Amino acid sequence: MAYNGRRMNAGRSRRRGNEVLAQTMARVLLFPALLLYLELVLHIHMKMSLAYLPVYLLFSLAGGFFLSALAMPWRRLGNSLTAKILAFLISLLFVVEMIAKTILQTYYGPSILKTAAGNHLTDYASVIVSTVLSKLPVIIVFLLPSILLIIFGTRMLGFSRLDIRFAGLVLGACVVFHILGLGAIHLPWKGDMVPAALYKMDTNLDDQVEQLGLCTMLRLDVKHVFFPPKADLDADFNDISGLNPGGSQPSSSGEPTEPDPNPVVDTSPNVMDVDLAALAESGKDDNIKWLANYFNSVTPTRKNEYTGMFKGYNVIFLTLEGFSGYAIDKDLTPTLYKLTHEGFVFNNFYTALHFTSTSGGECQNLLGLYPKNGNPATLPRTGDLGTNTYFSLARQLGREGYLVQGYHANTNMYNRENSHPNLGYDWHQFGVKQEKTTEWGKLSNFEGLQVGDNGKLLWPQMDKHTVQASIDNYLNSDKPFHVYYLTISGHMPYSNNRVPKQYRDILDPLPYSDTTKNYIGTCIEVDRALEYLIQRLDQAGKLDKTLIVAAPDHIPYFDVATLEELAGEKFGSSDDLEYLKESSINFDVYKNSLILWTASMEEPVQVDKVCCQVDILPTLSNLLGLEYDSRMLDGSDILSDSEGLVVFTSTCWMSDRGFYNRFTKEFTPAEGVSMTAEEQESYVSAMKKLVGYKLESTARIVENNFYNVVFGE
Repeated sequence: MAYNGRRMNAGRSRRRGNEVLAQTMARVLLFPALLLYLELVLHIHMKMSLAYLPVYLLFSLAGGFFLSALAMPWRRLGNSLTAKILAFLISLLFVVEMIAKTILQTYYGPSILKTAAGNHLTDYASVIVSTVLSKLPVIIVFLLPSILLIIFGTRMLGFSRLDIRFAGLVLGACVVFHILGLGAIHLPWKGDMVPAALYKMDTNLDDQVEQLGLCTMLRLDVKHVFFPPKADLDADFNDISGLNPGGSQPSSSGEPTEPDPNPVVDTSPNVMDVDLAALAESGKDDNIKWLANYFNSVTPTRKNEYTGMFKGYNVIFLTLEGFSGYAIDKDLTPTLYKLTHEGFVFNNFYTALHFTSTSGGECQNLLGLYPKNGNPATLPRTGDLGTNTYFSLARQLGREGYLVQGYHANTNMYNRENSHPNLGYDWHQFGVKQEKTTEWGKLSNFEGLQVGDNGKLLWPQMDKHTVQASIDNYLNSDKPFHVYYLTISGHMPYSNNRVPKQYRDILDPLPYSDTTKNYIGTCIEVDRALEYLIQRLDQAGKLDKTLIVAAPDHIPYFDVATLEELAGEKFGSSDDLEYLKESSINFDVYKNSLILWTASMEEPVQVDKVCCQVDILPTLSNLLGLEYDSRMLDGSDILSDSEGLVVFTSTCWMSDRGFYNRFTKEFTPAEGVSMTAEEQESYVSAMKKLVGYKLESTARIVENNFYNVVFGE
């Protein structure tokens, strides 16, 4: 009996030992399995490539072992709470990032939290709610493991205290798999953007998530806050020297044409008296040297028959929130139709969606630069630093003695209370007058703009009301004026809100979905604001001497189906368009309208060149006869003989000679362009470098205050 009892006890001990071992192994593998599960759910749901699974598998295992070690050395309750709270928060983090990508078209790292905190998420409240409801099934899939862990985890895993040395072994496994992950990123991956390069970058967050995994992107984002990536200062600018854009328009054979040796008009380069070579030689900072060498290699655009055409004119510039030219209709939006058909008519204008949507669009419109594709967001950063924005239109015209004002009928978002005064505007946004001092000591002033109801901001504010509330501030000025409006009526969501409600009698009979009807209503509001603006300018006798410029910040990216309805064509699959996955969409979704109009023009001017938002500032600088240096901007004068170029956020690009697809590494020549295989290879190679330099230069300009180094205060 005693012997049988000992056998039974031994059996129970073995079973108990096996149970403890199984629980221990399950706890060790809990977070590695969870992170891999979450990465796979995210990649599959967001239609990302699974080809990079080996990379984020290894990084998931490394990160998972680290988290598992955190839930081992405490007492049972402490281990249980640590594991359950971590599992739920990490799962929730994946949900939040998925929602952010769906609504805002980009993932967000921790370094953007300051900007996000300064914005008003209530503006997106209805969109967030509707998105969460529509994504509820996949949200449940994301959260299911953590929910099961919370309910059944203690019973199944025990969470008994483990020796601290065992946790150390698990941390050792974390180190081993991290090293293996670093090895995996250096495998011979194909493409223009590969894991090894992305691992060193603080940009291209979408590519980082796809190739390295969401957790690695977030970890790198935190790392780069404290240890910014070292700039790659090795560049051979000889490859792009003399390359279009910035030279002359290509002939049908792909060769640039030479300038007329006996020009009727001045065709000298649009440059300033700046010795960039000397600056590169004497510069103490490597980034300043890099920028000076780069700009010195850029071929400047030339003056042309349009140089100074509108010198001394008043200038009113509008950035149109969420606008697309596909909504312009002769009967529904007659003013927009008039302005896009009777001034300069840009038949191949694109508004590529870059980082931080509206702020990124403003960066292109106002600075002539592509925004950094990552944190910190470029335009808010200029406000934080007080960066010299020497070539902004407000600064250029301010130096000419213009009255310069800017208006936005919303409270502070994207740090505009600092960035827009720093651009040179006497800035008016909703609220009261404020005075601030930036990091570099520049005083930031802005006046309140009262367009609400007894001091209460109405959402969304009507654009016509904004013009009505502001126009008397500048209309009767005895000086020429430059006024900037950032509109807001076109902000998502396109529900039956207070903007389209006023046009229901026009909208209801239209043969479109409710969302599209409401979107058209926001465009009608823009049309009526412009109509009122033109009427008041005419009454004041200033219409003929006023140049009106209007460009979107971005397309209505959350409702691309609306654009398909309006355009009468498909731009890609619904899933790809929802996330604007540029590897699988028709880039004509970005095709848009640019307004550049004045009543003094007798005939419209048709422009077929490929162009985009960064080209607006240099084009206006030339038209207004301003002294500027065309080498130091990402865009180029659309009306010059330079070749057109549009760079998309994925680093695909389109020029007058053709389209380069970064994902397939294929170049498709434009209609009528003939290039030999050797010419094409040389051209594409040089253009890829030029595109990279353009995208890289912006952050260096801002962070190193380059224009201040060149031009002084």
